[in-house]
Amino acid sequence: MFHATMRSAIEGARTLAQIDHLSRQIWQAHAAETVTDTEAQGLAELLHTRRGAIREAVAPVGIPLGRVTLFPPKRLQRAPERSVAIERRRRLACSGPMPPALASRFTTGQLAVLRIVGDEMARNGACGLCIDAIAARAGVCRRWAQAAIRLAEGDGLLTIQERRHQSRKSDPNLIRIISREWLAWLRRGGRSVAPALFGSIGCTKVRPTDKGDPQERAVDTEPSKELPGRQGRGNGASRPESAWVAGSGSGRRLAR
Repeated sequence: MFHATMRSAIEGARTLAQIDHLSRQIWQAHAAETVTDTEAQGLAELLHTRRGAIREAVAPVGIPLGRVTLFPPKRLQRAPERSVAIERRRRLACSGPMPPALASRFTTGQLAVLRIVGDEMARNGACGLCIDAIAARAGVCRRWAQAAIRLAEGDGLLTIQERRHQSRKSDPNLIRIISREWLAWLRRGGRSVAPALFGSIGCTKVRPTDKGDPQERAVDTEPSKELPGRQGRGNGASRPESAWVAGSGSGRRLAR
């Protein structure tokens, strides 16, 4: 009698809560020896089959088909125009984000990402921006930004500090530059310490070009000679009062 009643109850169950209640009744009756082992096993198999059918028929409330969460899908980080993103990352990569010896290890997009990290390091002492913000400022995608930062970490140029929190959303990672060469570059404002091309040691001073008459320059550069009968006063140095040179068919007087 109990076996037949439980079979009809199992077939008429419509929710998982009813299935669980019937399962408890069956095993309580088995413990009281109301049903045999074979009957209890048969009812358990019938419960398992009915439970699977109910689960398949249950539709999630408020969740569209093909999705397992109520939250909207995450949007990909993309620039409005591809040409704008390309121009931005090239400009950042060419602005000198790090010393040339270090910059030669990275691509244009990676240098743009490291430029954003370096600017935040110089401004705040560490980069606490989320990866999406770094990627948007550099004009690259999220994965590209992550790869650039992980590559720089693998080369020993920076460190990444994770800030996880239990039972709530974690904070963005803190990125700190530890490369002495890179830090010195940031302190100098992205300028090299190479010496100037034209220093004061071992260089000849350049004078303005003299556009005068070559013959006049020749007369000016010749040492003055003493003229007989005209002795100077004071220290006895002699100097002609005037000199005449021929140039371009006419005489020119040079005052001393």
